[in-house]
Amino acid sequence: MRGVLRAFVIGAASMLAGSSAEAQAWPERSITIVVPLAAGTGMDSVTRVYADELSKALGKPVLIENQPGAALMLAAQNVAKAAPDGYTLLVSATLPMTANTALYKRVNYDPERDFVPISVYLGSPFVVIVRPEAKLDTLQAFVAHAKAQPAGSPITFASSGTGGLTHLTMELIKSEMGFAASHVPYRSSGQIVTDVLGGHVGSAISETGIAMGLIKDGKLKALAISSAARLAALPDVPTVAEAGNRPGFDASAWHVLAAPAATPQPIVDRLVAEMARITASPAFQARVTATGLMPRPPVGMDAMKGYIAAEKVRWSGVVKQLGLEGSQQ
Repeated sequence: MRGVLRAFVIGAASMLAGSSAEAQAWPERSITIVVPLAAGTGMDSVTRVYADELSKALGKPVLIENQPGAALMLAAQNVAKAAPDGYTLLVSATLPMTANTALYKRVNYDPERDFVPISVYLGSPFVVIVRPEAKLDTLQAFVAHAKAQPAGSPITFASSGTGGLTHLTMELIKSEMGFAASHVPYRSSGQIVTDVLGGHVGSAISETGIAMGLIKDGKLKALAISSAARLAALPDVPTVAEAGNRPGFDASAWHVLAAPAATPQPIVDRLVAEMARITASPAFQARVTATGLMPRPPVGMDAMKGYIAAEKVRWSGVVKQLGLEGSQQ
């Protein structure tokens, strides 16, 4: 028995030593960041900005591999199975890392068990939009208009799909402000803006970056931003908290860079430190702000894990309240 125990201890020590040596040598080759959306999307573009800076800092190429599909979950399930050696990283967003386990019947990874966060580096607020011709200049006017509709004939709002974060955010706004509106799900975020502009749908909640140009040109009216603070790129648009008199309201999406959970701690620590430095730089923050996104200040590992866990509880709760649990294939 003692021989077996001694062999186990020696084996474990050998594994730890090997892991430590591997971490000290890292990186010896290129690193791949897997992005769950296509090239040219906002998430992809921002990832390429910090990937270039990571490459300079680490002295090895940092490559982008786009793996769109399965509501941003294809990339996550593939990276969850990757070797935890610091050479394969994941970019993800709010729902794939939180409420998709409640929304979908089957999710082939566990956001908490399979990943360790490296950086929650930006927020992506949503904007409630209408046509200027609607003569609804404030969120309060919009809500009053919705409440004035005959029973059974509610106003309509478009979002990027049933159970998506834009949909869930508008449901929160409806609940907070006590009005009815019928959901019109879309597959394409760009089509949402086009159809509001053309009067085919009465209102929408949109990713801010997609609608920002038309808002600035006066072709769409922005009633409120879903983030806790106003967006620097649209400083005249109030938050839902301000416009709806709902202090503390914040329903922004966020992006996270993560690694497989068993990645050696020294590698995780190096990545966390480099991303904190890169994302805190004025150059990175200026690039993010210009696209209608909001840079987030770097925080420690415990704070990141706590935030993501709280977001999972929050958004899973909304999914369940709407009766959408297990509704998506």
